[in-house]
Amino acid sequence: MFVDNVKITVKSGKGGDGAVSFRHEKYVPLGGPAGGDGGRGGDVILKADEGMNTLMDFRYKRIFKAKPGQNGQIKGMYGRKAEPVYIAVPAGTSVFDANSNKLIGDLVEDGQELVVAKGGAGGRGNIHFASSKNRAPEIAENGEPGQELEIKLELRVIADVGLVGFPSVGKSTLLSVATSARPKIAEYQFTTLAPNLGMVQLDNGQDFAIADLPGLIEGASTGIGLGIQFLRHVERTRVLLHLVDMDPNNGRDPYEDYISIRKELGNYDEKILSRPEIVVPSKLDIEGSDERLAEFKKKLNSDVDIYPISSISHKGVKDLMNHTSEVLSKTAPIHFETEVQDETKEYNFESNEKKFEIVREDEHSFIITGEAVERLFARSNLDHQDGVMRFARQLKGMGIDDALIDAGAESGDSVTISDFTFEFI
Repeated sequence: MFVDNVKITVKSGKGGDGAVSFRHEKYVPLGGPAGGDGGRGGDVILKADEGMNTLMDFRYKRIFKAKPGQNGQIKGMYGRKAEPVYIAVPAGTSVFDANSNKLIGDLVEDGQELVVAKGGAGGRGNIHFASSKNRAPEIAENGEPGQELEIKLELRVIADVGLVGFPSVGKSTLLSVATSARPKIAEYQFTTLAPNLGMVQLDNGQDFAIADLPGLIEGASTGIGLGIQFLRHVERTRVLLHLVDMDPNNGRDPYEDYISIRKELGNYDEKILSRPEIVVPSKLDIEGSDERLAEFKKKLNSDVDIYPISSISHKGVKDLMNHTSEVLSKTAPIHFETEVQDETKEYNFESNEKKFEIVREDEHSFIITGEAVERLFARSNLDHQDGVMRFARQLKGMGIDDALIDAGAESGDSVTISDFTFEFI
């Protein structure tokens, strides 16, 4: 089964907590703090694998989590960092933020990697907080929370050559003749419900990948038929083979079909129209097709590259493949513009910049929200009095005390940050 569009959830590992510890050795007077730092949490990394050609595996597993970093240890020992989680995806996969639809990155080469969720930094142990005023600090930081993100994976098949045209014009037949691929072939529309890939191997030793791109009809770029599901795959092809049916008994006009498909490609992405195109009149083995071909050529511009074929009798197929190889050799590779996800935000909790909101729940209770203050709370170790006092100083430094007073808070009122409630003094 071919699957080219899925949503998954990724969650990186939390950083390990810093330790509060002191040296207690017989011959080391005033040994001082010795709590080590926590290890970094595991990243979640997507990795392109050219051996995959579908996203079907993600239909059965949609949540990927990395492990947290190890907590800091006594005697100044650091916690072990967690190993990253690698997720294999087919080469040609575009990665989007499922909520904002922003492009995070493009994986187009085998082995290419993309970090989609960065592991949380480890918290510092109390070995870092000693000073001349406090030689035995009971202060440590908790590890940074991991990132959780819902992402959308879209596979755009990577092939050198794409076969386009109306249904039943002979795309699948040509693919089966020119390559070892065995697509489904029948005399009705939408026989092909997923892109088929094949490899053309020429006598001169050259080869290239060719894809049958199904579902294009008039209105495909607006969602009619199956075309909108597969138009994205055309983006990856360097050369287009545009098949046009020359059967005089099909009740269609070849030139109108040709213009219609070109219009749909342009509506989807105008850049596609600037790529090399070889027009391939098909079904030349049918009686009356030669006359229809002559009329079709009269309507085309003189500079159009045209190679008639009959896939049934194999007439013209070898010449077409050789010519396609020549066109490919003169066509520059497509360079995909990749937008990289913003770096993980690092907040300076000692600054006076206000990154919070205060909501009065009732007469004597207030709730403080905001990414900066919630992250500060998550990283604060409140198991020791020194840690509590440091947290209070950081809140004051952010301007939260003054903001609470301005909001009408009085001594004794309750203040809630995340799931932590304390008394305002």
